[in-house]
Amino acid sequence: MLYKFKSKASGDLIMMDADGQRLLQIIGKAELRQGVLLPQDMPAALAALQNALAQEDAARSAPGTKQPTDEAPSVWAQPISLRQRSLPFVQMLQRCQDAQKEITWGV
Repeated sequence: MLYKFKSKASGDLIMMDADGQRLLQIIGKAELRQGVLLPQDMPAALAALQNALAQEDAARSAPGTKQPTDEAPSVWAQPISLRQRSLPFVQMLQRCQDAQKEITWGV
C-alpha cells in the first residue's frame, strides 16, 4: 500500500506504507488511513518531526553505536535515516504552512 499526500500548495508526495505510517505516527495521526492536516496543526507536526530527528541523531551518535567504517560494503548498504525519509514531507509541511493550505491523504 502507498500513502499519497496531496495539497494545493505543493505537488503530491507518495510514500511506501511503512514510511508514511511512521511519519503519521510521529505527528499523532497514525490511526487514520485517510485524513487532513490543517494549517493550524502544522507547527506542532513540524515540532514533533524535529524532535524525532533530534532523537535519531542522538541515538546514532551515542557511545557504543556502530559507526560506518572503511570496511562497510557500500553506501547503498547503509540504512536510510528518518531525516532522509522525512525531508520531502517536512518541505511539504513548510510550504503548506506558509500558504495556509491543508494536506490530505487517503482520499
